[in-house]
Parts: sequence; structure tokens; C-alpha cells
Amino acid sequence: MTDAGRDRMMVSGRATQMPPFLVMEVLERAAALQRQGRSIIHLEVGEPDFDTPSVVVEAALRALRDGRTHYTHSLGHPELREAIAAWHHTQYGVEVSPDCVVVTMGSSGAMLLVFAALLDPGAQVLLTDPHYACYPNFVSAFGGVPVRTAVREEDGFQFDLEAVEKHLGPRTKALVLNSPANPTGTVTHPDRMRQLVELVGEQVVIVSDEIYHGLVYRGRAHSIREYAPQSVVINGFSKLFAMTGWRLGYAILPQWLVRPVQKLQQNLFISPPDFPQFAAIAALQEADADVERMRRCYDERRQLVLQRLKGMGLNVLTEPVGAFYVFVNVQRYTDNVHELAFQILEEAGVAVTPGVDFGPGGEGYIRISYANSLTNIEEGMNRLETFFASRALLSTVDYPPTAP
Repeated sequence: MTDAGRDRMMVSGRATQMPPFLVMEVLERAAALQRQGRSIIHLEVGEPDFDTPSVVVEAALRALRDGRTHYTHSLGHPELREAIAAWHHTQYGVEVSPDCVVVTMGSSGAMLLVFAALLDPGAQVLLTDPHYACYPNFVSAFGGVPVRTAVREEDGFQFDLEAVEKHLGPRTKALVLNSPANPTGTVTHPDRMRQLVELVGEQVVIVSDEIYHGLVYRGRAHSIREYAPQSVVINGFSKLFAMTGWRLGYAILPQWLVRPVQKLQQNLFISPPDFPQFAAIAALQEADADVERMRRCYDERRQLVLQRLKGMGLNVLTEPVGAFYVFVNVQRYTDNVHELAFQILEEAGVAVTPGVDFGPGGEGYIRISYANSLTNIEEGMNRLETFFASRALLSTVDYPPTAP
């Protein structure tokens, strides 16, 4: 076989059908510009800029010294599963059996295991449009079909009940709820959650991605388990506890789904990592003060971004009150937001994520992440204001007609 033939074999299959993850392409181009000496403000990446709380790090170090460097139970250490169940009860008043908790390699690992267990080829999964960029890939990796349902900015990008009902059918297996949401930062109202549960019935499994729970700046986020005990909760430690590099997540499952997910975990991952699980226990039990400090900082940044955008005439119709994102309508400036995002990067030195990374419904929007310092955010807003002001000026210039 020729080298070219081997190369074709190596890239065959689903990987060739997967679209690029645009936020990473922006990040990589931004890094290249920085290596050339350019000043770049990063407002593209959805990663906490805080270090992991010291109480969590100390717990990990103790676990390492105690020799916690081995395989664990395939569902995770019982101590952590009990701590997750207790935390969920404290937050939402919902009883969860530790036997229904599976600890995973990040929340993405949890979602992959759940879809691998749930989906047969051709099974349909309902998503909002826009949605977190990786959801369709998680679904299609196991032969499922992602079905995007339109949502409206003025409705907070929440699931539209009529759109959901229109797409429900005999092949509908699951619906993915994300609240607080990436990329919009909006929180689904509890009444809308109840209505979704009633609408989809018992034949459709609601998979609720709750990774941004706790990062809410008005009221609180509600867990789907408050309304649907047979639903699936996906969560982890990356966002709320600033533990992205620890790669630890979990799923809360209906009892009937535990054994299928466990068998997949045994075969694909063997077990979650050992010592990080003890760090996670400390996060749940001892990091409240650190979490509140970070939450207050995010809220201050959120208010700054919204204020500055309003000053630019970029009003946000539904104020985001969760996560650390603002989804900004820039349709007056472009009909190709992918191109615009890279223009902003090259000309203004500000990295933002083009909305089409999150589905066709994201065309005309950019996502701004305020997981950065106030100083950097202020400078980024200054640069964006200059950039959009120049675009507005160009649109008012009367150019002489082109000679025939």
C-alpha cells in the first residue's frame, strides 16, 4: 500500500465529517499572532482564568502522598459518589442515590458514555440552535441524528415548545437541555422546564448539561431532576471549581441506565483517575468561599461587558445571567460572522468566537467570554468599540459610482 493510501485509511470514517471547532481555530491563530509580537485580548475561550482553589490542591496532594494512584471502582470512589449525591440534595432538595452516580473523565466523557448507551443508529436527539458546538458530534459519533430546533433571542434562546413538538417523532430518543447555556449565558425558566418534561413524556430522555450550575448571578439554576426523576444530569468540576485541567465529571442516571454506562466505562476508560476524585470531594465540601469569590468576580465582569456593549449600540435583548458568556448580535455589520471574527482578531487584536461555531442559528452573532481580568476586558471592549465604530463609519461613506 502506498503512503497516500495509508493516509487515506487513517483519516477515513466519522472524523472526516466532523467540522472544525472554530473557537480553537481562533485561539490558535491568536497564539500565532502573539508569537509575532502582537497584543491579543482573549475573549474567546470558555475557561476560568482562576487557579484551582488551594483547598482542592491540598486534598489532591494528600491523596498522592497516600498512594492514591491506582485504578478505582469503574463508577468512581464511593466517597465521591456520596459527596455528589449530598451536594445535589443540598443544592436542589432532590434525593439522589450514590448508586446512580457515575464519575467520568470530564463532563464530555459523561455525555459520550450516556449517548453511547442511549442511541441506536438513526435515533434523533433534539438540540437548541445555537447550542454547545460539540453536542452534534457527540450524537453523530454513535450513529444518532442531531435535530436542531430554532430558538429566539428575545425568548432567551430557550427551547421553543412549538418547535420541539414539531420535531417530536417515533425516532426521537433524547433532548439535550443546557442551562445556564453555552454560548448564550441564559438560564431556562423553571416553568419552561416543567413544560418540556410534560411535552416530551416518558419516551424521550432529557439529558441536562448542568456544567455551569452555580455560576448564576440572579436567582438560581434549577436541575432537571427537580421535575423529571428519570432524566440524566451531566456535570463536573471544570467551570464552578476552576478545575478544567483535572478532567473530572459525572453523570446522575436513572437506575436502568447505570449498568449500560458502567459496562461502557469499564471497556473504554476502565475507571476515572484516582487522586483527582479526592480533590473533587474537597471541592464539593470545602470550597464554598472560593466559589462565591469567583462568582462575584464573574458577575462584576458580566455587568461591565453588558454596559460597554450597550454603549456601542449592541444591545442584548435577554440579559445573560449565567455561565460567563454574552452572545452578541452583530448582524448589522456582517452576513458572514466567521469572516468577521477573524477580521476582529487581525485588525483589533481581540479574539472572539464566531456564532456559527454553535450551529446555523449562530450566524450573525459573536460569543464574548468574560473569563478574563477586568483590565483585559476593559481593553478588549475599547478595541471592539473602535473596530465597530470604524465599520459604522465605512457604511455611511458615499463612494463615487464606478466608471463603466
